[in-house]
Formats: sequence, C-alpha cells, structure tokens
Amino acid sequence: MKINENTLLEGHTVFLVPYNEEHVPRYHEWMKSPELQQLTASEPLSLQQEYDMQKSWREDNDKCTFIILDKQRWVDPGVDEEQCMVGDVNIFLTDPSDPFLAELEVMIAEPSYRGRGIGKEVTRMMMSYGISKLGIKKFQAKIGLDNQVSISMFNKLQFQEVSVCNVFKEVTLELMVDDSVRTKLQEDLACMKERDYKQTCCSRHELVQQGGELL
Repeated sequence: MKINENTLLEGHTVFLVPYNEEHVPRYHEWMKSPELQQLTASEPLSLQQEYDMQKSWREDNDKCTFIILDKQRWVDPGVDEEQCMVGDVNIFLTDPSDPFLAELEVMIAEPSYRGRGIGKEVTRMMMSYGISKLGIKKFQAKIGLDNQVSISMFNKLQFQEVSVCNVFKEVTLELMVDDSVRTKLQEDLACMKERDYKQTCCSRHELVQQGGELL
C-alpha cells in the first residue's frame, strides 16, 4: 500500500518503517531459512523476485507492510538501517467482499529477538494502525498448528480460535474490534508515535554533527 510509504511508527522497543528497496537484500537472506519458509508458508525466491515482490506490495491496495527495526540500534546514525532489521509485519485485506476484515502476519526473523515481547508489541501497533487508518473492524490470524509460540501470543491478545484446517495444518484466530479493544490498545500504546519517515531519517543522519537526540 502507498498509504504508509512515508510513515514511521515509534514504539517502546521498535520502529516500524515502510518496506523499501534497500531492505530487500536482508529480507532475501532471511527467507532462505527453511524454518521461516515453513512458518510463513513461503517458497524461496530469487533476489530479483524479491525486488519485484517489494514493488508489487508497495503498489497493491490489499497489502500493508512494515519492516520492524531495533529502536536502540536505529537511533545510532553509525548503524545502517538494514543492520537494524528484526522482521516484518503485514496486514492483508483478503476478502474483497469485506474491506473491514484484515489478516495479520508477524515475522520476527532474527532468532536473538524472539521471546522478548517484540511480536506482541508490533502486533498491537499494527492493529492500532489498521483500526485508525484502514477502518479495520475484525482481525484474523492464520497460524501453523506447530507454531505454538505465535498461537499463544495471539491468545494473550484475546484472539479466539474459530477454525482448524487439518489439510493445511493451520488454525484461524479472530478478534472483533469493539470499544474495549480500542481502549486497551490506547492504554498499551500510550507511548506510540507516528512520524514522517523521510524527515526522521534525515534527523537521524544529522545526529553525528548535532550530537543530539531524535525529536
């Protein structure tokens, strides 16, 4: 989607930034992993195919993608953004007859960042963005039956199991957006900020000369 092409979301431990061309090589390396291919039900692609996919996702109206960055590393202007990448988070508008239904997908690709609550924080941030910017009223997550960590995380976020597909070996979880969900997200994400991505990047690169902090 183009709606987030210049959006940076700042959380407690992460930044969410648009999936850009410079992120593709690192993403491509991630997706060589058989584990990640299995968890995301993905097929390995060539580097050129990954570049083509990135462009397609930017243009498509039914996909909203953010790259997850380590906030602590990113605020160091001496570290390239690609080296701050942790994973990605997506919203897919999978049902043309229901534009208010969104499928959520979160991938923490770097093993050292798993088990630290980042997936939960990122999911909440993406839900808040989907509700406020896309008018989402129901979220859905399709997770492999053997991915108990993700199933547990979505259960903790009050998602409920609605179906199990033994053929594809996946469970579908859903959450209806009501006032209690909105209130809980507002409470949990009180520190979340939305920034201009390009301006924030410029500020980051100026930190070396200024010796200051991001404003």
